[in-house]
Amino acid sequence: MTAQTSRLAYIDWMRGLACVLMFQTHCYDSWLGGDARKSTFFMWSQLGGTLPAPLFLFLAGISFALVTDKLHKCGMPVHQIATTTIRRGAEIFGLGLLLRVQEYVLAWGWSPWTDLFRVDILNAIGLSMMLMGLVCWAVLARCHDGHARFGLAGTAGSVGLGISLLTPLIWTTWQPRWLPWPLESYINGVHNLGQPQPWLFPIFPWTAFAFVGLAVGFLLLSEWGRKGEFLTFVVTGAIGIATIELARWLDRQHQIYPVYDFWHTSPNFFLIRVGILVGILSASYAWCRWGPARRAFSPLIQLGHTSLLVYWVHIEFVYGRFSILTKKGMSIRAASLGLLTIFVAMLFLSLGRTRLKGRGLELWARVRHPVRAL
Repeated sequence: MTAQTSRLAYIDWMRGLACVLMFQTHCYDSWLGGDARKSTFFMWSQLGGTLPAPLFLFLAGISFALVTDKLHKCGMPVHQIATTTIRRGAEIFGLGLLLRVQEYVLAWGWSPWTDLFRVDILNAIGLSMMLMGLVCWAVLARCHDGHARFGLAGTAGSVGLGISLLTPLIWTTWQPRWLPWPLESYINGVHNLGQPQPWLFPIFPWTAFAFVGLAVGFLLLSEWGRKGEFLTFVVTGAIGIATIELARWLDRQHQIYPVYDFWHTSPNFFLIRVGILVGILSASYAWCRWGPARRAFSPLIQLGHTSLLVYWVHIEFVYGRFSILTKKGMSIRAASLGLLTIFVAMLFLSLGRTRLKGRGLELWARVRHPVRAL
């Protein structure tokens, strides 16, 4: 594995890790029943479930930085970069809407129509990409020297922190009740229930993770980050640990917000998760650069290649009409076997998707020109 390959592999490895954490969170939440839902095991499972969404958004930010930097180095005009990246965000957002329609149709008869307007993780990623495209356009339009990456990183980090700091207010005293609930839900996840719901993925606070990823991505792409790559990731890991400790200290101080909800809106919990994310980033880089992932097949890297597909498909077999186990009725052992089944099935699906990628055009050529194809 070359150095360039390993640079990209750690992103896919982290994305695959997010998939596995998502699988276990969803499987145990959907299938465990009775006393199992009151167990310490279930508590830790759900605690682990606080990481997949931040991981996906954080990595979307890093990937966005890679794409934007590549297009900028190729000499593409700033407005065209913005158009390209914002369009991609709109595509992801559209896929999120399509998934909602699919789930509603498959659950016809017992799913309420309001589920069509539920703000899910794909919606959050798509919106975040569009907002990052606007921010990058604004910065690049004003930066014409070699410090554009640092300007982009600083701006992205400031936007991310600003979103986190405003979230406690947007969820409470500054709640935009004047908006129709389908629109307000994209701001604070209110849905049609009158109060923000922690199981949704609105701009406040979730988009903040994407902007932090964008900032980290541009710092890694800077001349300093490229020249001292090993040192960069060591420093990144150390910053992650320091961020966690700073957030824990801040949480013990007097809080300035009229309503303080640590687990859902607190900037301190946001900082703790950011610290964990950059720590995972450093560990993932080391694992993919020098560990077994460098020399052998990695299921996590494979899942990371097709994270959108496995996310889309597994939902229906865990939460949907075609759930492979009885919802809210299984023991820890039975649910764990179900989780293993989902993992293996999604891995094979991912492998199949990778092997068939691009084969569609070949098949179409054979159908249209059978003699020429032979």
